[in-house]
Amino acid sequence: MKINHYVGGVLLVAGTTIGAGMLALPVMSSFVGFIPSIAIFLLCWGVMLATAFFFLDANFAVDGEPNLISMVHQTLGGWGKGLSWIVYLLLLYSLTAAYISASSPLFVSAIQYVTGYTIPYWLGPFCLPVIFGFFVYLGTLGVDVINRILMLGLCVSYLLLVGFLPEHVDVELLTHVDWAPAFIVFPVVITSFGYHIIIPTLTTYMNHDKKKLRWILVVGSLLPLVIYLLWQVLILGIVPLSGENGLVHAWQHGVSATQPLTQIVTNHWIKVGAHFFSFFAIVTSFLGVTLSLSDFLTDGFKIKKSWEGRLFACLLTFVPPLIFVFTYQRGFFVAIDYAGVFVAILLIFLPAMMVWKLKNPRFYSTFWGRTLLVFIILFAFFIVVIGVFVQLGDFKPLISKYLAHV
Repeated sequence: MKINHYVGGVLLVAGTTIGAGMLALPVMSSFVGFIPSIAIFLLCWGVMLATAFFFLDANFAVDGEPNLISMVHQTLGGWGKGLSWIVYLLLLYSLTAAYISASSPLFVSAIQYVTGYTIPYWLGPFCLPVIFGFFVYLGTLGVDVINRILMLGLCVSYLLLVGFLPEHVDVELLTHVDWAPAFIVFPVVITSFGYHIIIPTLTTYMNHDKKKLRWILVVGSLLPLVIYLLWQVLILGIVPLSGENGLVHAWQHGVSATQPLTQIVTNHWIKVGAHFFSFFAIVTSFLGVTLSLSDFLTDGFKIKKSWEGRLFACLLTFVPPLIFVFTYQRGFFVAIDYAGVFVAILLIFLPAMMVWKLKNPRFYSTFWGRTLLVFIILFAFFIVVIGVFVQLGDFKPLISKYLAHV
């Protein structure tokens, strides 16, 4: 069977991008409203596409088949290598833990629905790594093949929702605008456009065809942007901000946007579509993240690419997140909380610093190139500051007027 690597590359970028973060986007952006959320989405998409090109140029500038550690070490030296090690592991392990934690109740309910038997909840977290970890063990080609099937399922379930939901949209709900709490939205949106970790793997997979890789990044990131914006229209236009089944209530109780949606729209097919959409969104992103983490660990620890080495890399990939999930009951939310900060450092700040050091392409040494890099670096600091503030500060006064109606 002939595999079209270009199509596979686009789907891998899109699949890595669309994950559990999408389930949180409407909840967080509901405070600012639909129109402000569009502006924030477009800005974050543009910043992340620019840094993806930085990442790609840095990848081509270093020798061999490097992953992030090798790229940063050759361009920034020891300090960059140390920082990337710490932040990369924190980000990818936290995301992996989040996906395992979020998928656990889905597997438990699915098994109960099919067999009538309720498995112990402590078995739930093992389902995702056991069932789909095999494809990560097989490598990029194995993930590509199963990702195509899962992306098809994601598209079908999404189209199912798109087909049934528009008639329930209340345009009046989309007119809400409040820029005051806008800063709390940025970390979640930035995290939802984090596909850069798959770039070193794609570079090898596409035989270092830079032109095709650029198009893969553009098309692969545009797909999630369009899907996110349509998702915003549907959720913010159907689920009210306040009330027992409102988005503020969902934020308070740490549940995804699909839960209040299925409470408001009781159509059976919408409930089925919402559950399958949640599942496919989590698994497609899980595969991209864990494949990148496995390759990162293989490169960082110089693990041989034998069957024993691949198995050891998989154990290093899945065991720490499982320990984290069993240690923290609210593993999903604890893991997601700081992801925006890690993304800002790893996928915005470091790529900009890497290409700052490059002599080729020469664009980065021009006035406009330097101006762009300064803007990107300042934007990264902005995300880190507000990300820490959101976690350590008290921003409830900003949304107190909405909490009062819950």
